[in-house]
Amino acid sequence: MKNVKMLALAGATVAAISGNTFAADRTDLHATDYKWLQFNAMYSIGEKPDNPASGDQHNYLEMEFGGRSGVVDLYGYVDVFNLANESTDNGDKNPGSGTSKIFMKFNPRFSIDAITGKDLSFGPIQEVYFSTLFNWDGLNGEGVNSTFWGVGADVNVPWLGKTGMNLYGFYDMNAKEWNGYQFSANWFKPFYFFDNKSFLSFQGYIDYQFGADEDDNMFVPKTSSGGNIFFGLYWHSDRYALGYGLKGFKDVYLLEDEGGLVGLESSGWSHYLSATYKF
Repeated sequence: MKNVKMLALAGATVAAISGNTFAADRTDLHATDYKWLQFNAMYSIGEKPDNPASGDQHNYLEMEFGGRSGVVDLYGYVDVFNLANESTDNGDKNPGSGTSKIFMKFNPRFSIDAITGKDLSFGPIQEVYFSTLFNWDGLNGEGVNSTFWGVGADVNVPWLGKTGMNLYGFYDMNAKEWNGYQFSANWFKPFYFFDNKSFLSFQGYIDYQFGADEDDNMFVPKTSSGGNIFFGLYWHSDRYALGYGLKGFKDVYLLEDEGGLVGLESSGWSHYLSATYKF
């Protein structure tokens, strides 16, 4: 959710040890359509990258959505930071800080199985996709404006079950150039059910960039690889969810940790608290 083929194949090989094939029935393209929408009230502590001279905490509201319609599988979210536009001692989104108020991720995938009418499943591979990913924030030409293009698959991983895996080429819309790759994976695993039908889930994702050109910019140097991984423990009911997430960063966005004159921290751990209402 820009990894090498070997990593994707390695994941598939591990899953094949105990995984079975579950081919999707695409006789009627819209027979399994669905959609979902939820709003998450979030609080972040220590999110990277950050400037050690400022704070490292902020609140935000996240509209998260997804679903399936015919050949299109979609996931996305829109974040709005510092909802009351407050200035606080530990806030990294304070007014006048120059940070973006909004961040958006848009991740449409197009089923090659459904487009071609052929069952491409094999081993642990359930379905194959042409995958795209777009990241935008509110800074025009200066912030995060990137897009990713590649292939993906739903892979049956032992215990985790269906796990989305994607291998992308990375296109920097600010620099107008291709620069390396990204491997992404995401999972949602209910593992404990209560008598009232609510449940606990282990959910998360990994985004890892590699093969990029290094940049020795004296202010903000760039590395050839970096990324982040998120581990979440959530309680879910039909209408609500509460959760805690631990997120690890390593030279995220390819920013060298504490590098250059700016000295941004791009590696480390952060904590996320969330309360969700589902529509």
